[in-house]
Amino acid sequence: MINNKKLKNEISKILEKKDVKHVICYTNGSYGFQTRPFFISKKEDIEKIIFSPLCVHNLSLYINNDDEKKTGVVVKGCDSKTIVQLIQEKQLNREKIIIIGIPCKGVIDPKKLRKKISEPLENVDVKETNNKYIISFEDKKYEFNKKDIVFDKCLTCEHPTPIVYDVLIDEKIKPIGKEKFGQVKNFEKEKLDKKWKFWEEQFSKCIRCYACRDTCPVCFCEECMAEQLNPQWLCRSVNISENTAWHIMRAFHLAGRCTGCGECERVCPMDIPLMLLNKKLEKEIKELFDYTPGINPKNKPLFAMYKPDDPEEDTK
Repeated sequence: MINNKKLKNEISKILEKKDVKHVICYTNGSYGFQTRPFFISKKEDIEKIIFSPLCVHNLSLYINNDDEKKTGVVVKGCDSKTIVQLIQEKQLNREKIIIIGIPCKGVIDPKKLRKKISEPLENVDVKETNNKYIISFEDKKYEFNKKDIVFDKCLTCEHPTPIVYDVLIDEKIKPIGKEKFGQVKNFEKEKLDKKWKFWEEQFSKCIRCYACRDTCPVCFCEECMAEQLNPQWLCRSVNISENTAWHIMRAFHLAGRCTGCGECERVCPMDIPLMLLNKKLEKEIKELFDYTPGINPKNKPLFAMYKPDDPEEDTK
């Protein structure tokens, strides 16, 4: 478990700097066991800061690059990839961000936890022991294997330690080393009609709330294609045709840019497996161009670069 005392001390030091506006971190939520983003600018609020396996949000979404002062932000490994990608795309200025890195062993998926514990959860305490999480609340205690309640992305995480940071809380963590495209490869083996039926069922559930777009840190267009009227790319009606167009177009817009944080899938109220689509494109980009987004802030974005030695012959 993360040393919360050290985290609070480091954030306290950052807040003492005159060129810092605030630090974006985590605190307890107002509902149930969930946590929420917390913008702290006063040292008097330092005890409200927390970090636990319940801290699921990708806080890079909340960084405002237009602020004159610097912003501190707490990031997990997957979150740091998003920051790298945004730096590559000139959306963030590295010199204006103070990155507090959290080596992360996995965060708990609220949807999986609710399936395990149906009763209301308040004031939850989480402890880690070996490969298990112990969930305690009131006078009750539950013990779960990590792999059963963490997000799927955590099971194949290649960067549990943030890629970029100014301060690192606790020791670095080695990657799990599990095949991250396993689910995609299994799906690729299915027959075409079965794959189409699967996506038809998934896209038919979509209510076009656009939560996936709004929570995505790399969806930053000033005018989204879904709301553009001249030309009009999508109708506002909610049906399988328009829903399919929306999800496929958005996936292509994220090709070579999606860092796999999984926020889109987390916030989807209809539980559409959006990361299966994003991971498929990530796999294709890796095979065609030997490129992985969010790794090196000095690199150019995929579609702003050209390499004569691209591994795919058809691209030469």
